[in-house]
Amino acid sequence: MVQSAGVQAPGVRSRRARTARRPAPLWSDLTLLAVVGVVLVAALAAGGLTVYREFYSPAAFVTRYLNLLSDGRAADALRLPGVALEHGDLDGDTFRAASDALLRRDALSPLTDIAVTDEHPDGDATAVTVRYNAGGHAGSTTFRVRRSGWIGVAPSWEFAQSPLAVISLTVRGSDRFFVNGFELDRRQVAAKGADSSALEPVPLLVFSPGLYSVSVKTAAATADGIGVLADKPLVDVPLDVQAKPTAAFVKIVQQRVDEFLGACATQQVLQPTGCPFGRSVANIVTAGPAWSMVSLPRITLEPDGDGWKIPPTPATAHIALEIKSLYDGSVSQVDEDVPFDVDGTIRFLPDGSASISITSPEQSSPPSGAEG
Repeated sequence: MVQSAGVQAPGVRSRRARTARRPAPLWSDLTLLAVVGVVLVAALAAGGLTVYREFYSPAAFVTRYLNLLSDGRAADALRLPGVALEHGDLDGDTFRAASDALLRRDALSPLTDIAVTDEHPDGDATAVTVRYNAGGHAGSTTFRVRRSGWIGVAPSWEFAQSPLAVISLTVRGSDRFFVNGFELDRRQVAAKGADSSALEPVPLLVFSPGLYSVSVKTAAATADGIGVLADKPLVDVPLDVQAKPTAAFVKIVQQRVDEFLGACATQQVLQPTGCPFGRSVANIVTAGPAWSMVSLPRITLEPDGDGWKIPPTPATAHIALEIKSLYDGSVSQVDEDVPFDVDGTIRFLPDGSASISITSPEQSSPPSGAEG
Protein backbone atom coordinates (compact mmCIF):
# COMPACT_ATOMS: atom_id res chain seq x y z
CA MET A 1 0.00 0.00 0.00
CA VAL A 2 1.32 3.40 -0.95
CA GLN A 3 0.82 6.17 1.58
CA SER A 4 0.15 9.78 0.73
CA ALA A 5 3.23 12.12 0.67
CA GLY A 6 1.70 14.30 3.42
CA VAL A 7 1.31 11.41 5.85
CA GLN A 8 4.27 10.10 7.93
CA ALA A 9 4.60 6.59 9.07
CA PRO A 10 3.92 6.10 12.79
CA GLY A 11 7.40 4.76 13.44
CA VAL A 12 9.18 7.73 11.89
CA ARG A 13 7.23 10.35 13.94
CA SER A 14 7.92 8.47 17.18
CA ARG A 15 11.70 8.41 16.56
CA ARG A 16 11.81 12.17 15.80
CA ALA A 17 9.84 13.03 18.94
CA ARG A 18 12.22 11.02 21.06
CA THR A 19 15.15 12.76 19.41
CA ALA A 20 13.73 16.28 20.12
CA ARG A 21 13.22 15.50 23.81
CA ARG A 22 16.75 14.12 24.37
CA PRO A 23 18.50 16.24 27.20
CA ALA A 24 21.60 18.38 26.49
CA PRO A 25 24.96 16.85 27.33
CA LEU A 26 26.00 17.05 31.07
CA TRP A 27 29.25 18.89 30.36
CA SER A 28 27.45 21.95 29.00
CA ASP A 29 25.33 22.24 32.16
CA LEU A 30 28.40 22.01 34.36
CA THR A 31 30.18 24.65 32.31
CA LEU A 32 27.26 27.02 32.71
CA LEU A 33 27.18 26.46 36.45
CA ALA A 34 30.93 27.03 36.68
CA VAL A 35 30.66 30.35 34.82
CA VAL A 36 27.83 31.48 37.08
CA GLY A 37 29.89 30.47 40.12
CA VAL A 38 32.94 32.37 38.93
CA VAL A 39 30.83 35.47 38.32
CA LEU A 40 29.29 35.23 41.78
CA VAL A 41 32.67 34.72 43.44
CA ALA A 42 34.13 37.69 41.52
CA ALA A 43 31.17 39.84 42.49
CA LEU A 44 31.50 38.82 46.15
CA ALA A 45 35.26 39.43 46.04
CA ALA A 46 34.82 42.84 44.45
CA GLY A 47 32.13 43.74 46.97
CA GLY A 48 34.25 42.53 49.85
CA LEU A 49 37.26 44.46 48.58
CA THR A 50 35.15 47.59 48.27
CA VAL A 51 33.82 47.17 51.81
CA TYR A 52 37.37 46.55 53.07
CA ARG A 53 38.74 49.64 51.37
CA GLU A 54 35.87 51.83 52.51
CA PHE A 55 35.57 50.66 56.12
CA TYR A 56 38.34 48.32 57.27
CA SER A 57 41.57 49.27 55.48
CA PRO A 58 44.42 51.40 56.90
CA ALA A 59 43.39 54.18 54.49
CA ALA A 60 39.81 54.03 55.80
CA PHE A 61 41.07 54.30 59.39
CA VAL A 62 43.16 57.39 58.59
CA THR A 63 40.35 58.94 56.56
CA ARG A 64 37.98 58.48 59.49
CA TYR A 65 40.42 60.36 61.74
CA LEU A 66 40.62 63.26 59.29
CA ASN A 67 36.87 63.36 58.82
CA LEU A 68 36.41 63.62 62.58
CA LEU A 69 38.76 66.60 62.63
CA SER A 70 36.94 68.13 59.66
CA ASP A 71 33.63 67.77 61.52
CA GLY A 72 35.07 69.38 64.65
CA ARG A 73 34.74 66.15 66.66
CA ALA A 74 37.98 66.59 68.58
CA ALA A 75 36.96 64.37 71.49
CA ASP A 76 36.06 61.47 69.17
CA ALA A 77 39.30 61.87 67.22
CA LEU A 78 41.26 61.78 70.47
CA ARG A 79 39.59 58.48 71.39
CA LEU A 80 40.73 56.69 68.24
CA PRO A 81 43.34 54.00 69.04
CA GLY A 82 46.87 55.39 69.06
CA VAL A 83 45.95 59.10 68.97
CA ALA A 84 46.55 59.82 72.66
CA LEU A 85 50.23 60.05 73.55
CA GLU A 86 51.84 56.92 74.97
CA HIS A 87 54.91 56.70 77.18
CA GLY A 88 57.04 55.98 74.15
CA ASP A 89 55.97 59.26 72.60
CA LEU A 90 57.00 61.27 75.66
CA ASP A 91 60.76 60.97 75.34
CA GLY A 92 61.16 64.73 74.91
CA ASP A 93 60.64 67.23 77.72
CA THR A 94 58.60 69.37 75.34
CA PHE A 95 55.90 66.71 74.91
CA ARG A 96 55.86 65.87 78.61
CA ALA A 97 55.25 69.53 79.52
CA ALA A 98 52.82 70.28 76.69
CA SER A 99 49.33 71.53 77.47
CA ASP A 100 46.30 69.82 75.93
CA ALA A 101 44.27 73.07 75.91
CA LEU A 102 44.05 73.09 72.10
CA LEU A 103 42.79 69.51 71.75
CA ARG A 104 39.20 70.72 71.54
CA ARG A 105 36.58 71.61 68.97
CA ASP A 106 36.92 75.38 69.45
CA ALA A 107 40.58 75.34 68.39
CA LEU A 108 40.20 73.27 65.20
CA SER A 109 40.44 74.71 61.71
CA PRO A 110 38.48 73.17 58.79
CA LEU A 111 39.89 70.32 56.70
CA THR A 112 38.55 69.80 53.18
CA ASP A 113 39.39 67.92 49.96
CA ILE A 114 40.67 64.89 51.89
CA ALA A 115 42.06 62.17 49.60
CA VAL A 116 44.39 59.20 50.15
CA THR A 117 47.28 59.32 47.67
CA ASP A 118 49.41 56.37 48.77
CA GLU A 119 49.32 53.27 50.96
CA HIS A 120 52.23 50.88 51.29
CA PRO A 121 53.88 48.57 53.86
CA ASP A 122 56.40 50.25 56.17
CA GLY A 123 58.15 47.66 58.32
CA ASP A 124 55.62 46.21 60.72
CA ALA A 125 53.17 49.02 59.92
CA THR A 126 51.44 50.58 56.93
CA ALA A 127 52.22 54.10 55.72
CA VAL A 128 49.20 56.07 54.51
CA THR A 129 49.71 59.41 52.77
CA VAL A 130 46.80 61.83 52.58
CA ARG A 131 46.45 65.19 50.88
CA TYR A 132 43.99 67.82 52.12
CA ASN A 133 43.24 71.49 52.35
CA ALA A 134 43.68 73.03 55.82
CA GLY A 135 42.18 76.46 56.21
CA GLY A 136 42.85 77.27 52.57
CA HIS A 137 46.38 75.80 52.55
CA ALA A 138 47.15 72.60 50.65
CA GLY A 139 49.06 69.99 52.59
CA SER A 140 50.09 66.36 52.71
CA THR A 141 50.78 64.09 55.70
CA THR A 142 51.95 60.51 56.05
CA PHE A 143 50.63 58.43 58.95
CA ARG A 144 51.84 55.05 60.21
CA VAL A 145 49.14 52.59 61.28
CA ARG A 146 49.30 48.97 62.37
CA ARG A 147 46.87 46.14 62.92
CA SER A 148 45.54 46.01 66.47
CA GLY A 149 43.18 43.02 66.23
CA TRP A 150 40.05 41.84 64.47
CA ILE A 151 36.41 42.82 64.31
CA GLY A 152 34.88 39.48 63.32
CA VAL A 153 36.67 38.67 60.07
CA ALA A 154 37.75 42.29 59.46
CA PRO A 155 41.00 43.76 60.82
CA SER A 156 41.06 46.70 63.24
CA TRP A 157 43.76 49.37 63.18
CA GLU A 158 45.57 51.85 65.40
CA PHE A 159 48.12 54.59 64.87
CA ALA A 160 51.61 53.16 65.26
CA GLN A 161 52.74 56.74 65.91
CA SER A 162 50.46 59.32 67.49
CA PRO A 163 49.29 61.94 64.98
CA LEU A 164 49.54 64.68 67.62
CA ALA A 165 52.17 67.42 67.30
CA VAL A 166 53.38 70.32 69.44
CA ILE A 167 53.46 74.05 68.74
CA SER A 168 56.06 75.79 70.93
CA LEU A 169 54.51 79.23 71.12
CA THR A 170 56.11 82.49 72.21
CA VAL A 171 53.92 85.59 72.27
CA ARG A 172 55.83 88.81 72.95
CA GLY A 173 53.98 91.76 74.37
CA SER A 174 50.93 89.95 75.74
CA ASP A 175 50.09 87.11 78.10
CA ARG A 176 46.71 86.63 76.46
CA PHE A 177 46.25 85.47 72.88
CA PHE A 178 43.90 83.60 70.56
CA VAL A 179 44.54 80.35 68.66
CA ASN A 180 42.03 79.91 65.84
CA GLY A 181 39.76 82.25 67.77
CA PHE A 182 40.04 80.30 71.05
CA GLU A 183 41.38 82.52 73.85
CA LEU A 184 44.25 81.36 76.08
CA ASP A 185 46.33 82.90 78.84
CA ARG A 186 50.00 81.97 78.91
CA ARG A 187 49.98 81.83 82.71
CA GLN A 188 47.23 79.18 82.65
CA VAL A 189 48.76 76.82 80.08
CA ALA A 190 52.50 77.14 80.84
CA ALA A 191 53.93 74.26 82.87
CA LYS A 192 55.18 76.68 85.57
CA GLY A 193 52.03 78.78 85.50
CA ALA A 194 52.41 82.39 86.58
CA ASP A 195 56.04 81.72 87.54
CA SER A 196 57.03 80.96 83.95
CA SER A 197 59.02 83.44 81.92
CA ALA A 198 57.08 85.27 79.24
CA LEU A 199 59.92 84.56 76.81
CA GLU A 200 59.92 80.82 77.48
CA PRO A 201 58.03 79.01 74.70
CA VAL A 202 54.79 77.39 75.80
CA PRO A 203 54.35 73.89 74.27
CA LEU A 204 50.79 73.20 73.14
CA LEU A 205 49.58 69.82 71.88
CA VAL A 206 47.70 70.02 68.57
CA PHE A 207 46.14 67.62 66.10
CA SER A 208 48.05 67.10 62.89
CA PRO A 209 47.23 67.98 60.27
CA GLY A 210 45.86 71.37 61.17
CA LEU A 211 46.34 75.07 60.55
CA TYR A 212 46.74 77.06 63.75
CA SER A 213 46.55 80.85 63.60
CA VAL A 214 47.71 82.92 66.59
CA SER A 215 46.48 86.47 67.09
CA VAL A 216 46.43 89.05 69.89
CA LYS A 217 43.64 91.47 70.65
CA THR A 218 43.77 93.10 74.07
CA ALA A 219 43.54 96.64 75.39
CA ALA A 220 47.33 96.87 75.39
CA ALA A 221 48.46 94.86 72.38
CA THR A 222 47.38 93.56 69.02
CA ALA A 223 48.73 91.16 66.40
CA ASP A 224 47.19 89.90 63.20
CA GLY A 225 46.81 86.15 62.77
CA ILE A 226 50.13 84.38 62.21
CA GLY A 227 49.55 80.79 61.16
CA VAL A 228 51.53 77.59 61.15
CA LEU A 229 50.58 74.29 59.51
CA ALA A 230 51.19 71.31 61.77
CA ASP A 231 51.50 68.58 59.13
CA LYS A 232 53.81 65.98 60.70
CA PRO A 233 53.05 63.73 63.68
CA LEU A 234 55.17 64.15 66.84
CA VAL A 235 56.98 67.21 65.51
CA ASP A 236 57.74 70.33 67.57
CA VAL A 237 56.78 73.39 65.51
CA PRO A 238 58.15 76.73 66.84
CA LEU A 239 56.04 79.88 66.46
CA ASP A 240 57.12 83.34 67.62
CA VAL A 241 54.54 86.14 67.58
CA GLN A 242 55.40 89.79 68.22
CA ALA A 243 52.44 91.93 69.22
CA LYS A 244 52.20 95.69 68.70
CA PRO A 245 51.03 98.21 71.27
CA THR A 246 47.58 99.61 70.69
CA ALA A 247 47.05 103.34 70.22
CA ALA A 248 44.96 103.35 73.42
CA PHE A 249 47.81 101.78 75.40
CA VAL A 250 50.37 104.25 74.03
CA LYS A 251 48.01 107.06 75.03
CA ILE A 252 47.81 105.71 78.58
CA VAL A 253 51.60 105.46 78.80
CA GLN A 254 51.87 109.04 77.51
CA GLN A 255 49.49 110.23 80.22
CA ARG A 256 51.40 108.39 82.96
CA VAL A 257 54.75 109.76 81.78
CA ASP A 258 53.35 113.30 81.62
CA GLU A 259 52.01 112.94 85.17
CA PHE A 260 55.34 111.55 86.35
CA LEU A 261 57.32 114.44 84.84
CA GLY A 262 54.81 116.91 86.25
CA ALA A 263 55.39 115.43 89.69
CA CYS A 264 59.14 115.69 89.15
CA ALA A 265 58.75 119.41 88.39
CA THR A 266 57.17 120.00 91.81
CA GLN A 267 60.41 119.02 93.59
CA GLN A 268 62.27 122.18 94.55
CA VAL A 269 65.71 120.65 94.35
CA LEU A 270 68.44 120.80 91.73
CA GLN A 271 68.28 117.04 91.09
CA PRO A 272 64.67 115.85 91.49
CA THR A 273 64.73 112.34 92.99
CA GLY A 274 64.25 109.54 90.50
CA CYS A 275 63.71 112.00 87.63
CA PRO A 276 65.43 112.17 84.23
CA PHE A 277 66.41 115.84 84.49
CA GLY A 278 68.38 118.07 86.86
CA ARG A 279 71.01 120.80 87.05
CA SER A 280 74.26 121.32 88.90
CA VAL A 281 75.58 124.65 90.24
CA ALA A 282 78.89 125.49 91.86
CA ASN A 283 77.47 128.35 93.94
CA ILE A 284 74.96 128.82 96.72
CA VAL A 285 71.27 128.62 95.88
CA THR A 286 69.52 131.50 97.63
CA ALA A 287 66.07 131.08 96.07
CA GLY A 288 64.38 128.19 94.32
CA PRO A 289 64.88 126.20 92.34
CA ALA A 290 61.51 126.12 90.60
CA TRP A 291 60.97 123.60 87.82
CA SER A 292 58.39 123.59 85.05
CA MET A 293 57.91 121.57 81.87
CA VAL A 294 58.46 123.34 78.57
CA SER A 295 57.92 120.42 76.19
CA LEU A 296 56.84 116.90 77.06
CA PRO A 297 58.23 113.82 75.27
CA ARG A 298 56.19 112.31 72.49
CA ILE A 299 56.05 108.69 73.62
CA THR A 300 56.47 105.71 71.30
CA LEU A 301 56.85 102.06 72.28
CA GLU A 302 59.16 99.40 70.90
CA PRO A 303 59.28 95.64 71.62
CA ASP A 304 61.59 94.71 74.47
CA GLY A 305 61.65 91.07 75.42
CA ASP A 306 58.36 90.21 77.09
CA GLY A 307 57.27 93.85 77.30
CA TRP A 308 57.95 97.24 75.79
CA LYS A 309 60.51 99.99 76.01
CA ILE A 310 60.34 103.73 75.56
CA PRO A 311 63.27 104.64 73.32
CA PRO A 312 65.22 107.80 74.23
CA THR A 313 62.82 110.66 73.50
CA PRO A 314 63.72 114.36 73.81
CA ALA A 315 61.92 116.69 76.23
CA THR A 316 62.66 120.03 77.88
CA ALA A 317 62.26 121.30 81.43
CA HIS A 318 62.79 124.85 82.70
CA ILE A 319 64.53 125.92 85.89
CA ALA A 320 64.45 129.26 87.69
CA LEU A 321 66.63 129.97 90.72
CA GLU A 322 68.76 132.57 92.39
CA ILE A 323 72.41 131.87 93.18
CA LYS A 324 75.09 133.62 95.15
CA SER A 325 78.67 133.48 93.92
CA LEU A 326 81.15 131.88 96.27
CA TYR A 327 83.86 133.99 94.69
CA ASP A 328 82.57 137.53 95.07
CA GLY A 329 79.18 137.14 96.76
CA SER A 330 77.29 138.51 93.81
CA VAL A 331 73.72 137.34 93.30
CA SER A 332 72.38 136.35 89.90
CA GLN A 333 69.21 134.92 88.46
CA VAL A 334 69.23 131.65 86.51
CA ASP A 335 66.31 131.24 84.14
CA GLU A 336 66.99 128.59 81.49
CA ASP A 337 65.73 125.54 79.65
CA VAL A 338 67.16 122.14 80.49
CA PRO A 339 66.91 119.56 77.67
CA PHE A 340 66.88 115.88 78.59
CA ASP A 341 65.87 112.46 77.23
CA VAL A 342 63.15 110.16 78.54
CA ASP A 343 63.50 106.40 78.20
CA GLY A 344 62.16 103.48 80.16
CA THR A 345 60.61 100.02 80.19
CA ILE A 346 57.14 98.58 80.60
CA ARG A 347 56.55 95.20 82.18
CA PHE A 348 53.32 93.34 82.79
CA LEU A 349 52.47 92.24 86.30
CA PRO A 350 50.70 89.01 87.32
CA ASP A 351 47.46 90.91 87.93
CA GLY A 352 47.40 92.13 84.32
CA SER A 353 48.52 95.69 85.02
CA ALA A 354 51.66 97.22 83.56
CA SER A 355 54.56 98.75 85.46
CA ILE A 356 56.08 101.77 83.70
CA SER A 357 59.65 102.55 84.75
CA ILE A 358 61.35 105.78 83.61
CA THR A 359 65.12 105.66 83.61
CA SER A 360 66.89 108.37 85.59
CA PRO A 361 70.63 108.97 86.06
CA GLU A 362 70.37 107.29 89.47
CA GLN A 363 67.60 104.70 89.28
CA SER A 364 64.53 103.38 87.55
CA SER A 365 61.36 104.88 88.93
CA PRO A 366 57.86 103.52 88.25
CA PRO A 367 55.59 106.52 87.70
CA SER A 368 52.39 104.52 87.79
CA GLY A 369 50.55 101.46 86.58
CA ALA A 370 48.40 100.98 83.49
CA GLU A 371 45.87 98.26 82.91
CA GLY A 372 47.16 95.72 80.42
